Amino acid sequence: MTSFDVFNGDADGICALTQLRLASPREAVLVTGVKRDIQLLDRVWAAAGDQVTVLDVSMDKNRASLDRQLAAGAEVFYVDHHFAGEIPAAPRLRTLINEAPDVCTSLLVNGHLQGRFARWAVVGAYGDNLRQSAQAAARQLDLTSAELALLEELGTCINYNGYGERVEDLHYAPDELFLRVSHYADPLDFIRDDREHFERLHDGYHEDMRCVEALVPLSSDGRTAVYILPDQPWARRVSGVYGNQLSNRYPERAHAVLTPNVDGGYVVSVRAPLANKVGAADLCRQFLTGGGRAAAAGINHLPTSELDNFIARLRVAYR
Repeated sequence: MTSFDVFNGDADGICALTQLRLASPREAVLVTGVKRDIQLLDRVWAAAGDQVTVLDVSMDKNRASLDRQLAAGAEVFYVDHHFAGEIPAAPRLRTLINEAPDVCTSLLVNGHLQGRFARWAVVGAYGDNLRQSAQAAARQLDLTSAELALLEELGTCINYNGYGERVEDLHYAPDELFLRVSHYADPLDFIRDDREHFERLHDGYHEDMRCVEALVPLSSDGRTAVYILPDQPWARRVSGVYGNQLSNRYPERAHAVLTPNVDGGYVVSVRAPLANKVGAADLCRQFLTGGGRAAAAGINHLPTSELDNFIARLRVAYR
């Protein structure tokens, strides 16, 4: 029997799997990638009796491969908060799916485990920019304000590390980062005891974010704003966390952050207004490679010829 752990390479995916494997250690084949590498089940060829755990990737985007795993006789545990589409009724499939805008995969796993490793759930929620949800989960924990700030910093930095066009753009490959952090039942111990790797994430994040200070929007109408980042590795790394920063700074406004890709178009990150966390996935699914969740979504490839159309649809979605 072979076990496969399939997880998004951002903070939510890594923190969700960290909780599960702290609770139930298991040797498994790790299947992950950069944040936008979401059709991860395509890489898995499970057989009868194999165990497949899938975390923080849309079932809708992986449905054909999910059906293939189930038809082969594999047992699948699927936990996610993105748009799922129709969930198949299959005896070997267990699901924890919740598309509510204030929920993330780490929080779903936290509930499944009855809070055994809740500090990691707080890190994952902060990484997904669910600050109120993270703070609500943290109220049950014995944390000082300084410790909570460290968990927020860690979540932000792990999430930042997941963004890039390819793994080489990142400071750490997501599977490597998971293996490092998952040794620690308490994320504060990781921050304290593995200073080298935490500081590489921390320093890289703050250095890259200094590069965005002079950016101005390509388009802004008060309710929406669109930014185009330069074709640089630092820009690909900050594309998601910069969208989160803009959302926190302007909570009444929807934001789109576009980064040039190798195909001659753009990778798009969309953040719904924090004051009205709906519509991002619906907007992005209007485009061929789009998807996500209500509060935050994206398009893996937006042709340059579609840029004006995208801006117009963004304005309609949030007028």
